[in-house]
Formats: sequence, structure tokens, C-alpha cells
Amino acid sequence: MELLLLSNSTLPSEHFFQWPRPYVAPFLSRKKRIAFVPFAATEDYLDTYIERVAPIFGEMGCETIALHRESDPMAALATCDVVSIGGGNSFLLLRALYRTGLIKAIANRVKDGMPYLGWSAGSNVACPTIMTTNDMPIVEPPSLKAMHLVPFQINPHYTEATIPGHGGESRDQRIAEFLAVNPQATVIGLREGSLLHVRNGQLRLHGKDMLVFRAGKEKELVPDGSSFRSDLRPLTAAH
Repeated sequence: MELLLLSNSTLPSEHFFQWPRPYVAPFLSRKKRIAFVPFAATEDYLDTYIERVAPIFGEMGCETIALHRESDPMAALATCDVVSIGGGNSFLLLRALYRTGLIKAIANRVKDGMPYLGWSAGSNVACPTIMTTNDMPIVEPPSLKAMHLVPFQINPHYTEATIPGHGGESRDQRIAEFLAVNPQATVIGLREGSLLHVRNGQLRLHGKDMLVFRAGKEKELVPDGSSFRSDLRPLTAAH
């Protein structure tokens, strides 16, 4: 399998999808048709979402196939070279993946070798569950279980920052709560402006450092450029 899992699509003060382009362009090299899944957006925004991403992928030589416009999205998926799932609300996205049957179809295609590109919610659904998303549960999917394309959980948009005077939990506190009731899991805090390139059971971190959280252990800082196995062990120094 080969996956490119981005924390986010756009950094403040930058144009849409600016920071990931140097990584995404070679990932999409020699691929012609990209199946795009916009279901993390609300229904009124689906077409607008396609209008935003299609020119970006077009500049990289790809035709964008909008699966929400297809009468048979699974048949359309079979005609494509790569699948991409965009960001938005993870609960909305997962419900749509179950309703359309795409959750199994996409997972099977990716496990058979179709490259996968996701950001934010699109990275969340590549994990075993969406239980480490930052999103509000605005709809109820049939399950919180996702595609399990990687064996760890991702917390996208990760930050240690807290808002002065705000009484809500920090991101670290929320992850600690998750691990307290899911001690077998591992969580990656993926900062904005960073991504994981997963290929043949190996991972490489690009963009910024990341944090690895495990139950009963101190969080572990992983430097930008580090390579490691998909089970996150052993971690190797950046080079």
C-alpha cells in the first residue's frame, strides 16, 4: 500500500493546498484519473469542493472524478488510478462512506495497491477508527470504525497550544482520555503543515516534528524526516 496522509490542506495566509504541493505532485506523477471523495463536506458544499480541488489536481496532470456525482461510485472508483478523500467533518464523511458502500470498496482497492491521498478527515478515516478526530459529531455513522489502512490513530491539526482563559481540555488531555479507555492504541499528533508517507510498511514524516502518544508512557517527539515501520517501532533519527 501507498498512502499520503496530511494533517491539513492549507496553512494560514497561504493559497488553498499550497504547502502540500511539493509532496503531492510526485505522489500523483504518472496517474491520470483521481477519484475524489468530498463527503466530509455538507451537501450544499459538495460541488464547490470539487471546483476547489479539480484545478489543483489538474495542474498535477490528473482528471478529477467526483464520486458524489456518479450513479455508481464504486464502478467509477474502479476506473481511477488513485483515490483522494478531502477534509471536513469526519462523522459526516464516515456516515457517507458506510451509506455508499465506499468504505469497503476503497479499503479493498487501497490494500490491492491503489494509492491513497487524504487530509484531515480523510486521514482520520484511514485509521482504525475516527475516535481521535477533532470534529463535532453532527451526524451519527453506523460505527466509529474506519478503514484501518494504518494501525495507529491520527490526531490531525495537533497543537500543544491552549487558549488563555478557556476552560476546555487541551489536545494532550483529550488524547490521554482516549488512551485511558483504549490503552492498546497508539496516537500520532500530526501538526499542521506535516504529513506521513506510508509505503510498503514503512513511514516517513515530512514537514514538522510529530508526537507519539501511548498509554502509560511519556509522549515521544519524532523529528521531521524520520523514517520508521508502520507499527512506529523502532523510530529512527532524522536524516
